[in-house]
Amino acid sequence: MSFVALRFDAAAGDADAWADALMDAGALSVDVADPGAGTSDETPLYGEPGEPAATAWPISRLSTLFGRGTDPAAALAAAALVIGRPAPPYETHAVADQDWVRATQSQFAPIGITERLWIVPSWCAPVEADAVNIVLDPGLAFGTGAHPTTRLCLRWLAGELSTGETVLDYGCGSGILAIAAARLGAGRVVGTDVDPQAIATSRANADANGVAATFVLPDGLGAAAPAPFDVVVANILANPLVLLAPALAGRVREGGRIVLSGILAAQTDEVVATYVRWFNIAVWQQDEDWVALAGMRRRGAG
Repeated sequence: MSFVALRFDAAAGDADAWADALMDAGALSVDVADPGAGTSDETPLYGEPGEPAATAWPISRLSTLFGRGTDPAAALAAAALVIGRPAPPYETHAVADQDWVRATQSQFAPIGITERLWIVPSWCAPVEADAVNIVLDPGLAFGTGAHPTTRLCLRWLAGELSTGETVLDYGCGSGILAIAAARLGAGRVVGTDVDPQAIATSRANADANGVAATFVLPDGLGAAAPAPFDVVVANILANPLVLLAPALAGRVREGGRIVLSGILAAQTDEVVATYVRWFNIAVWQQDEDWVALAGMRRRGAG
């Protein structure tokens, strides 16, 4: 079976209405993207909790897929009538049928974090058989090793974690940091996240890698981990890190260490100023525009 793709640009405020109307008119899928993606005109949608953020591009590019037997132009005209807008200029092109699973998998390859540590999709063979190879497939939860913030934390664990240390992965996402810590020789490992889907994904990924790690929602941390940890790793965002500082500091034993990521370089001073109450802390490494902070909890800091 072959497909036909139809593409056009629309005002940001109309994008959702166009998408819904096109699906009702027979579209198999509708993708909404930034027409300037990959160019100097790209408009990233980025924001943190507590900060206002743009929720749509000024102009949205809609790419719609139709199956054979559906007239894309007629579907577009029908959608235009439904939402009360004139049919916009558009372009179409044929899309050959293919093995979509294989096509998707081909976009992901093993990621070398260090010579010692690799992240490997389940359909790929390890590049370095003798390395610590963590099997992890892209999924709903954040954390595949491809993003700079995750890479920074993984590098820290690979280079700084001592055998037998206890580790808390706060904001565990896919569980990748907790799993890496366990595979790298940590003792007790606990992960937590506010998203129940992340907890389920982390447990499944830990099972797939044969590691013993506990994953709980934040409300369950007290029962799962009553004692403070040798190492706390939190890969979140700057604003939540600032708000969570007392809670995270309380999870680190005196003389223990904390690693914070998800911080843009421009946000470094604010986060350092917040955590210096408890830690001797500074930038550990930078990757692209992101930094990881690392620090040791001072004795008697309260």
